[in-house]
Amino acid sequence: MDLLHTLSEQWAAQSYWELLAVVLAIGYVWLAARQNIWCWPCALVSTGIYSWLFWAHTLPLQTLLNVYYLGMAVYGWWHWRAMADDEPGKVQTRSHAYHLLAVVVLLPLSLVIGWGLQGYFNNQHLYVDALVTVFSLFTTYLVTQKVLENWLYWLVINSLAAWLYWQTGLYLTALLFVGYLGFALYGYLKWRSSYLAQDAHAVG
Repeated sequence: MDLLHTLSEQWAAQSYWELLAVVLAIGYVWLAARQNIWCWPCALVSTGIYSWLFWAHTLPLQTLLNVYYLGMAVYGWWHWRAMADDEPGKVQTRSHAYHLLAVVVLLPLSLVIGWGLQGYFNNQHLYVDALVTVFSLFTTYLVTQKVLENWLYWLVINSLAAWLYWQTGLYLTALLFVGYLGFALYGYLKWRSSYLAQDAHAVG
């Protein structure tokens, strides 16, 4: 009952801007899963709102991450338009060695960043904040390049993010990221289907 009461209070306290951010965040993932270029304007507005929200809740790396998302939304729009002119809807993959190297590099980097920020921010979840931020930076780039495996990264990232936001009292945002798990699975299946169709067409 206490949790339901807290959720109802947060819902009532939300501004229309925050509600807009949630709706557009859902729109971004759904449109990205369908390889629709309009996912990027959704991301632009949503992340702009969330940049302020995360700063207010002492999640400095999440704030920087969303500022980065703003730039990537512009880049993603431009790059997807260029890809549409060149190879419409082409989904790519990367080798196992590529992804292993990414994890080997990014995991220690995340831990170092979390450790380094301990003296500047009073937040017991800095390590998780750093993990979510660093891997999200990398995975967002994979989205702009239409790399199939980005959705598998998001399954892990969104799980950690949901836990992080829940621990810091952002319950509605935590529930949003739980919902993102379903979108990540949907996106992977959609993009994999496109990738297999490309291979079949190339062979034919």
